Amino acid sequence: MASIPMDLDDSSGSAPTLNITRTIAPNVPTSKVSDVMPVFRPTKLFKRDDLKEGKPQPHILSIDFDDPGDLCMTSEDDETIQIYSVKEGRHDKTLLSKKYGVKLAKFTHNSSSIIYASTKQNDAIRYLATHDNSFIRYFEGHDAAVTSLALHPGSDNFISCSLDNTVRLWTMNSKQWTAKLLLNNPTLAAWDPSGTVFAIACPGSASILLYDHRNYQRAPISVFDVMKSRGPIEPEASFFGYTTLSFSNDGKHILLGTRFSGHLLLDAFDGKLKAFLRRPNGATRRLAPGESEGGTVEGSGDCCFSPDGRYVISGSRRDLTVWDTMGTPSAHKILDPTYILEEKRETAVVAFNPRYNMIATADEELMFWLPDPHA
Repeated sequence: MASIPMDLDDSSGSAPTLNITRTIAPNVPTSKVSDVMPVFRPTKLFKRDDLKEGKPQPHILSIDFDDPGDLCMTSEDDETIQIYSVKEGRHDKTLLSKKYGVKLAKFTHNSSSIIYASTKQNDAIRYLATHDNSFIRYFEGHDAAVTSLALHPGSDNFISCSLDNTVRLWTMNSKQWTAKLLLNNPTLAAWDPSGTVFAIACPGSASILLYDHRNYQRAPISVFDVMKSRGPIEPEASFFGYTTLSFSNDGKHILLGTRFSGHLLLDAFDGKLKAFLRRPNGATRRLAPGESEGGTVEGSGDCCFSPDGRYVISGSRRDLTVWDTMGTPSAHKILDPTYILEEKRETAVVAFNPRYNMIATADEELMFWLPDPHA
């Protein structure tokens, strides 16, 4: 692997090129995630330099990467969107959404356009061209705050969940939703890697509902009982505090993140608990999507799978916690961390770049993590 500059304390003002090794691409050097996972290190810290003197750093609400993995985007609670170049290790662009606010910002399959949820004025989802900061379309219909946006892995369709107790399906080509599901407290949505099944997490009923995308008008094809499958986690974690819902890329597991003492790794076929991922350094101070009491600001995604589906990476009050899903849990289904990656800052939002061996974490500042070639 090429030398990677470790420039956390770089004060030169220059933006170094980060020599990042691809994990998924033809005819280029690759490194197995399992080979580099224990040697990830905080490598590049981004502080906002556009803030007025004395103004605190805003909280970062979400992190997303575009499909090629070359761009990283954050939505922040000062009503801005920040875009960064991954390979160059630099800040590229600031987009303002002062009128409507912003959260849950996600790239579409076109790297020059994004969707995001509003935080004021109304509850519309906004479709934005990033090259000129112009709106392409508004997706209107929700009557309360949007809590989740999930983009289809292979098409221009997406799902939204809202506190208005609806899940809506959309296509980028129309401002009108294509389908609406009435559910009890649907908070999070996720697609399986094939795009044929989607899951909806409903903490109000302690359940995860799985739907066939071709026949979503019918009853769900599976209903997973979170209360039954919660294992040793706190009972209240069954009914609120869901932070993340995602499928592993091999389709075998579902990750249900919580803002409690750990996360739930479930079998994607029957919903049974595979392991309770114990978080020894404590949960972050963020609220779960849709919550308004008991924390600082709302987050979106404090844990994620690695691209190979083998590892789960999670934030905490300090450090980054990593579990190997191939590890053997205890008799009570508790799986302790395989690695603790040192970081003194709180890691409240976590994302793994699906195209590169690279992790991004954030609370008030964005951090890029890369494998240390000298470890």
